[in-house]
Amino acid sequence: MQKPSIPKGTRDFLPQETAKRNYIFNTISDVFKLFGFEQIETPAMENLSTLLGKYGDEGDKLLFKILNSGDYLSEVSDENLHSRNLQRLTGKISEKGLRYDLTVPFARFVAQHRNEISFPFKRYQIQPVWRADRPQKGRYREFFQCDADVVGSDSLLNEVELVQIIDEVYRRFGINVCIKINNRKILNGIAEVIGESDKIIDITVAIDKLDKIGLEKVNEELAFKGISREAVELLQPIILLEGANKEKIATLRHILSKSEIGQKGIDELEFILNKTELLPVRSTVELDLTLARGLNYYTGAIFEVKASDVEMGSISGGGRYDNLTGGFGLPDVSGVGISFGADRIFDVLNQLNLYPKELLSSTMVMVANFGEKEIEYCLPFVSKLRQSGISTELYPEAAKMKKQMAYADSKKIPFVIIAGENEMADHKVTLKNMTTGEQLSIHPEEIVEKIQR
Repeated sequence: MQKPSIPKGTRDFLPQETAKRNYIFNTISDVFKLFGFEQIETPAMENLSTLLGKYGDEGDKLLFKILNSGDYLSEVSDENLHSRNLQRLTGKISEKGLRYDLTVPFARFVAQHRNEISFPFKRYQIQPVWRADRPQKGRYREFFQCDADVVGSDSLLNEVELVQIIDEVYRRFGINVCIKINNRKILNGIAEVIGESDKIIDITVAIDKLDKIGLEKVNEELAFKGISREAVELLQPIILLEGANKEKIATLRHILSKSEIGQKGIDELEFILNKTELLPVRSTVELDLTLARGLNYYTGAIFEVKASDVEMGSISGGGRYDNLTGGFGLPDVSGVGISFGADRIFDVLNQLNLYPKELLSSTMVMVANFGEKEIEYCLPFVSKLRQSGISTELYPEAAKMKKQMAYADSKKIPFVIIAGENEMADHKVTLKNMTTGEQLSIHPEEIVEKIQR
């Protein structure tokens, strides 16, 4: 018999883990709603025509494609089959794919429902996405994203608000973070002044890997992509720029003095940083020129969030994108958004042991089972406990007391109610505190008050 297993890069979640994840989703959702965002959902699969070409060549390779139903090879000629031309073959046998992120499906949603929504449209979405990536620590093939986006507004106050949202979410989790910020216009300006404007995508994809592979490997990749040695040398002091945010901006003003798009990017970044300084933001906000975010659709401010006390990749990211809906027949609609990586946040909270203690138990009270008469005595107050919002389990079998207590202990149930012959004779129950071992003899009508206290 084959041993049960799941695909690499996916995970099962036990009840306690699921409770922890729901805590993450609910916390993020509460903050989104606090800032006026409304929730939507989109299908797990999209037409490949929706997804392809939106994430760059590297992103397109990571799309999970779904085979057409039925005899999907019937439309494929022997010539196409034997040619091993993967792109042409895929077009014949697959029309749909699992979504790679929530932003591109959202752009499709906005274009499709343009007459049913009001602009600016503030939406949030908490759903799984899939990437055919190589699984490793903190990187999965199936994972949840928690996204908030504003479309139909060019105002940079939206970016300032996203910084506040990031800060508030991680304040509630108790995680110290650094919010890294950059602007794609600045990166375009850098490519312009080093004479490699046509290589902007290659440059951003390479320098985005600086934290992961180091400067030497980044330079090798730049050279491999055909960027001249002179341009790579000019790039070094820029991507290694240090100092306070104001110092970096002053240096960039000088370096990009001849780049109009670069200056515009600096103006945008300076606005966001200046307005953020007026707010009680506790997180560190740092201008980081190596932040590129490889996705091609970003056109303005870009964000990435790193946990300060844990070795982990980015736990949130996002940015401004102009005209992402243009490919769906709705041109000139600007948007900006942020995505929280729920699975990485899950790992960070686990490592730092920051979950609220009440999450450890889904059941507050277990009522022991001594037989039919005792159960008839217990059923009315079991119902009353549940009506009072206290999660309550009635042990289903009249098993040995040791077994019932072991079950309550394994589920970390804090209270057990015992009602045997003696208790019934006195019209009482015994309430046992499983943490302290203390036992109280009380009337059934006192149970709710005692538990709530």
